[in-house]
Amino acid sequence: MLDHLHPTATGLDAIPAWFLRLGAAVFAAPIAELFSQSIMAGIVPLQWKAAIITPLPKVTKPEQPSDYRPISITSVLSRVFERHIVKTYIYPALHQPAPGLCFSDQFAFRPSGSTVAALIALLHTIRSKLSTNEYVHVFTLDFSKAFDRVRHAEVMKKMAQLALPDQVYNWITDFFQGHSHCTKFDGQVSESSYILASVIQGSGLGPASFLVTAANLHPIFSDNYLLKYADDTYLIVPASNTQ
Repeated sequence: MLDHLHPTATGLDAIPAWFLRLGAAVFAAPIAELFSQSIMAGIVPLQWKAAIITPLPKVTKPEQPSDYRPISITSVLSRVFERHIVKTYIYPALHQPAPGLCFSDQFAFRPSGSTVAALIALLHTIRSKLSTNEYVHVFTLDFSKAFDRVRHAEVMKKMAQLALPDQVYNWITDFFQGHSHCTKFDGQVSESSYILASVIQGSGLGPASFLVTAANLHPIFSDNYLLKYADDTYLIVPASNTQ
């Protein structure tokens, strides 16, 4: 994993990716031991639960806080291990979802998902509905600050329904407990604050956590179809269901 690290933003520990990649031959054994002890104990090092927010402008000339996108960045080591947790345990668990959870309509944050796959599914569904309906409604939904408003208790409630090893579930629970972040802007760093919500977009675990969170969002009527790409959601309603 260290050999394949790409240039990326550095977290609060200030350990850059190039340094870990350059010294991989020396660092690999102790880091592997740290990873093993962390997952077996179900405990995340405190340094990995501290994120730094570097606001990125959403508009050409930002004038107020809402003009910035707050991306939280955890340490490089944390993201490496988070991605290992996601690929080794969470992704396989998606193939056998619990009743009430559906992942086949989500085209983001999955190995087989992509924007191209989402567009193909959207167009295919609309054309299929039009073969037996005069017209089709397509409702495009945009949830405001969807990532930031996810409660950790809700994430873990749905994680508990997946076929995850106990120690992995405990590790994820500990990751969200006591999580903190601070903001760096114009050379200044704020004090840290503990957070009880947000799935941390800049982390390795955050996107997969949002995927699990949105898994029970589904249409009430079977003839309707829901397609998701992260928090961009499309509800397709054929003419026969207009009422």
